[in-house]
Amino acid sequence: MLNVLNLHPSHLTPADTVLWRSMAAAEPAFANPLLGPDFAQAVGRVREDARVAVIRQGEATVGFLAYHRRPGRMARAIGSPLSDYHGIITHRTPGFTAEDVLRAADLGVFRFTGLVDPYGLFGGLGESQAAFVIAPEGPVDDYLEAVRSASPKKIKNYRRLDHKLEREKGEVRLVAPDRSRDSFDQLITWKREQLQRTGLHDFLRPAWTSGLLSDLFERQDGDFQGLMIGLYAGDDLVAGHFGVRLGGVYHPWIASTHPDYGAWSPGQLFFLRAIAAMPALGLTHYDLAPGHDHYKRAYALTQTVALNGSVTAPGMGGLVASSVEGAWTLAGGRGSGVVARLRRRVDTIASVELTVAGRMRGLVDAVAGQSRRRVGASEGG
Repeated sequence: MLNVLNLHPSHLTPADTVLWRSMAAAEPAFANPLLGPDFAQAVGRVREDARVAVIRQGEATVGFLAYHRRPGRMARAIGSPLSDYHGIITHRTPGFTAEDVLRAADLGVFRFTGLVDPYGLFGGLGESQAAFVIAPEGPVDDYLEAVRSASPKKIKNYRRLDHKLEREKGEVRLVAPDRSRDSFDQLITWKREQLQRTGLHDFLRPAWTSGLLSDLFERQDGDFQGLMIGLYAGDDLVAGHFGVRLGGVYHPWIASTHPDYGAWSPGQLFFLRAIAAMPALGLTHYDLAPGHDHYKRAYALTQTVALNGSVTAPGMGGLVASSVEGAWTLAGGRGSGVVARLRRRVDTIASVELTVAGRMRGLVDAVAGQSRRRVGASEGG
């Protein structure tokens, strides 16, 4: 019989974390740092509603699902919207389904936006989305040559801009790892300014997200740690990434560039140098996650699949949740239309804002952002 212990991540036992890590290590699809106990525990340090469903059959622990327990028996992935990957971590052929886990955990619905499900526990639910990974299998120079061969004109231009930037602004250098707190703070500031300019929700505003990233930046030892990589021209930081790594797998969340250096395309120059630096950093995978494929595709020659959707538990709680999902679908909540964009925005706000005031402010900002985009489109047309 399946039963679940719902624990705050801080209450996991050492045996739990060892077992969780071993399950993740046994399946390549679970290699991302967001899928292990260390990330769940990091989120638990900044959020009281963090939970781990410790899944048991009899006396044996057979899996783990990290989530946030939200009102109405709603579950969202741990750390959402920073949780680009999530899922039930278990052994192959575990003998249960996602619905079984929800029922045993007293949950009505689990909303996922980057589901990794190599064992089919979710029955193929959700829409597929491509996830992009830089994963050189041989010498990194060969990988960079493959990138160049796929886009020879673009890469030639970026190399020209790299030389031009060095002539005009000073030595161009990649710092990896970059342990400058000032540079980290600058990267976050640029990202928040970008979110405001584009009318997207500022997921870095709440105390828990800023606290999580700051805590991980300070964690610079061990297998699981924060990692910032910075590109400098002279003394100026011009581009950078920040995220987490687990062994050889790096998952950046924050990608920002100096707004005054746009003419040199610093984000593109960053990628070429960061890929070249992977062997020295001990990185085998630079996981860029789903979305924004217009720039990731040129560098990430490996693609995986993640799922976006929801799973509901049997019974009344699942029925109510299923009706809500159905209403969104009927209204056009899938795909790339206006309703789909609204649905994604509402999901982000609900994930990141923990107070009514924060959600109201997020909705107000969403309306203002839509107005800015309409005005921009009108002026440009």
